[in-house]
Amino acid sequence: MSPGDEQDYGEPAGTRMRLPDTDPYGGARRPGRSSSRSMVTVVGVVVLLIAAIAFANRGGDDSASSTTTGEADRPKAAATTPTGTKPVGTTSGGIPTGYAPDEQGAQSAAANYCVALGSAEMFNTARRHEIVDTVYAPDVAAARQTALDTAYSNGTFLSNIGLDADGTAPEGQTFVSRVVPVGTKVTASSANAATVEVWYTSLFGLSGEASTNPVSESWYTTTYRLTWVDNDWKVLDFQQKDGPVPVGRDQKASTADDMTKAVEEYGGFTYAR
Repeated sequence: MSPGDEQDYGEPAGTRMRLPDTDPYGGARRPGRSSSRSMVTVVGVVVLLIAAIAFANRGGDDSASSTTTGEADRPKAAATTPTGTKPVGTTSGGIPTGYAPDEQGAQSAAANYCVALGSAEMFNTARRHEIVDTVYAPDVAAARQTALDTAYSNGTFLSNIGLDADGTAPEGQTFVSRVVPVGTKVTASSANAATVEVWYTSLFGLSGEASTNPVSESWYTTTYRLTWVDNDWKVLDFQQKDGPVPVGRDQKASTADDMTKAVEEYGGFTYAR
C-alpha cells in the first residue's frame, strides 16, 4: 500500500490497495506509483501484508518497560493443532496442506494461506519462495516469484515500514506481521473451484523502545479464488477490502516491551473448519 490521494500498488486480476496521502500521525510520505509492470503486479500479491502499513507510521510508544526476560526463560512459539470436521493432517513448508475437496476444506485452506501470506516470513527470500510455491497454483506461483522478489527488495518500501535494506528489523526492535482470521465464508463453489472470504484482524509494525512504527491493529476481509489442483486447494488470486471493523474499547496500549514478549511467547494458530 502506498500514498497518493488514492494510489494503487498493484491490481492483479482486480486486486487493489490504497493508502491515505499522508499519515495523520506525522509519518513519512510513501513513494508514488511505480511505472514498472512487475511492481504493479507484485504488491497486489502482498496486499495482506502491505494493508497494515497505512497504520504503521505512528509516533513512539507511551513508555517502555525496563524489565526483560532471559531468552532461555521464554516459552517457544509453536502452532496449535488444527481441529475441525476434517482436520488437516499434512504440511508443506510448515503450512497446513492436504485439504478436503469440499467447502470446509476450501475455507481451511483460505484461512491458513491468509496467515502465511501475511506473515513476517514473507520478507525472507528463501521462506517467501517456499510459501508462494505452497499456497499458489503451480501456473500462478511461477509468475509471482520474480515480481515478489522485486517488491521485497525495494529499498524505499522497506525504509517506509521501518526495516533495514535486507528486510530485517533494526537492532533492538522486533518486526511484527501477523494475521488472525476471525471467520470464513464460501460465496461460490464447484467441483474444482471455490471462492472464500476470510475476515481477519492484522497486527503490523515494529515493537521496541526506539520504534517509530509501533504495532497497530487493523481489520480486513480478503476474498480468495481457489482451484482444486494436485489434490489440494490452491490460490489463483485474491481481493481485499477494509472491515468489518468493530468498535474499539478504551484500553491502554501495551508497552513496547510487553508487545515484543507477547509476539515471541504466543505462537500462531493453524486453522481447520
